[in-house]
Amino acid sequence: MKTEYPRPQFVRKEWKNLNGTWEFAFDDNDRGIREKWYGKGKSLEKKINVPFVYQSELSGIGDRTPHDIVWYKKSLELEQRKGYRTILRFGAVDYEAKVYINGEPAGEHSGGYTPFSIDITPYISGKEQEVVLRVYDPHTDEFIPRGKQFWEKESRGIWYTNSTGIWQTVWAEYVPEKHIENVKFTPLFDSGRVLVKCRGTGLEKGDSLSYKIGLKGTEIAEGVLLWKADELEFSVDVICSRIFNTNFHEDGIAWTPENPVLFDVELAVLGKDMEVCDEVSSYFGFRKIHTENGMVYLNNKPYYQKLVLDQGYWPEGLLTAPNDEALKKDILMAREMGFNGCRKHQKIEDPRFLYWADRLGFLVWGESASTAMYNGYSVKRTMDEWWEAVERDYNHPCIVAWVPINESWGVPDIARDSAQQSFSLTMYHFLHAIDGTRLVISNDGWEMTKTDVCAIHNYRHGQQDEPQVYEEYCNMLATRESLINYPSTCREIYAHGFHHEGEPIMLTEFGGIGFDVSDEKGWGYSSAETEEEFIQSYSRIMDAVYASKGLWGFCYTQLTDVEQEINGLYTYDRKPKCSPERIREINERYHVSRIVEQRNIRVL
Repeated sequence: MKTEYPRPQFVRKEWKNLNGTWEFAFDDNDRGIREKWYGKGKSLEKKINVPFVYQSELSGIGDRTPHDIVWYKKSLELEQRKGYRTILRFGAVDYEAKVYINGEPAGEHSGGYTPFSIDITPYISGKEQEVVLRVYDPHTDEFIPRGKQFWEKESRGIWYTNSTGIWQTVWAEYVPEKHIENVKFTPLFDSGRVLVKCRGTGLEKGDSLSYKIGLKGTEIAEGVLLWKADELEFSVDVICSRIFNTNFHEDGIAWTPENPVLFDVELAVLGKDMEVCDEVSSYFGFRKIHTENGMVYLNNKPYYQKLVLDQGYWPEGLLTAPNDEALKKDILMAREMGFNGCRKHQKIEDPRFLYWADRLGFLVWGESASTAMYNGYSVKRTMDEWWEAVERDYNHPCIVAWVPINESWGVPDIARDSAQQSFSLTMYHFLHAIDGTRLVISNDGWEMTKTDVCAIHNYRHGQQDEPQVYEEYCNMLATRESLINYPSTCREIYAHGFHHEGEPIMLTEFGGIGFDVSDEKGWGYSSAETEEEFIQSYSRIMDAVYASKGLWGFCYTQLTDVEQEINGLYTYDRKPKCSPERIREINERYHVSRIVEQRNIRVL
């Protein structure tokens, strides 16, 4: 059972964790609504361990048969407090959820990867409340964003076990009538300031906002501002050179993977008589990401990203990590091998993972689940979920890029179909419109439209005993021109009518060496029989990457094995397949300064 506060970017001290044992039932014949399973006093036949889906071992059920409709029920002690609203929060429920409180419909939500909240104050009666959840997850609907989740009972190919129902923490908290609803921090790196935007609810004339910003135990800014409306915007100088004697020639207070400095923030709503109505804790990192001269810059310095593809699956919990330590461990494993970030693949990850990435210093490319096919419903569903994802994760400094489309999933005819190209362009501009602090990759892999990074996939490196294949691979990666003009598949790098506009080029899927150390049948994009052969294969692939005069970063496939895929650097249960130090040595052969020097790049 996960016990850590589930929303680390927006913390209130008092909350009630609702994870643990819930009643549960399958509803294959859709009888639940007709028979009023939501009614108070009704019981469900099974038990499930929330927040793990019924398909997982940790749920206590472990049934991988597709069931489109499932029900949850839990009784809890929760009384209404005067002057407060009682809010029920769900981290993520896949896919459509209808919530009943004490037999009454209280709210609903669609979207399998993003959070939602319901004000249950009007439905509370007495000391004990009954929460019921009906979840509808149509497994064969190809127009629902579900990413790697397979629609069949057994996994195969690149598809994994599906997930239905609650898979992130459920909790309740008392929120004052006057409270902060949302806060956003936007680093204005070049001017040394941070822009703070707060949204409040229930405010009255004369109410104010108190803020305190600290760094490494030292308070650097504080103030009290009057609310003139439900939204309040102000900026704060965070350079504070008189205190920290910092400058732009060193990392100083700037957030990087090597120097993950975070500012602590305390916010409070004050009433007319300066009484504290609501208190929230948060944090932010001071950083900037942009592209220039064919390179990615972090805090105005060229930064070479060494990423690893991370599917975010666990053998016992599937999409849900077994505990908070497991989320932290995956980051530490990647860092131990010399990676400075990950591309979180086809999944909006638990906020606790992003919290640890912020704290430990680990770049993240945020990617939502794709649909399989394209129509108007897939467009709306995808955009709705992306809006909620950005709202949730805007403040995490670790996230430096958004990836709305992968390998033309959900837009299979994007190469020439103008409607699907328009959707790609819409997602690019939509994400920039709601978040101007990050890069956007339009279609990771191939058939890109407008994009901030040309993100290419290429697994054609061959086996150790195929020198001609490897030579061709090296030639394909050698220059910008060869990378763009010689794709590794029949899919062109850019969709028809679009072309490279000077953006940085990264190899964002490659490698995937299959190496079985667990006696599990599976596959990889090439294979190795021994640990030494595995390391040699990895080394020669990375030699080709580092020899390229056109690449500005990479993302290796992949961090761990997943089910039938045995192409990870670690096994599915997180055991290293070889010495992490040897992989780290290979990853650190080239430093960014050496690459800049090698390519005769002038950096101002």
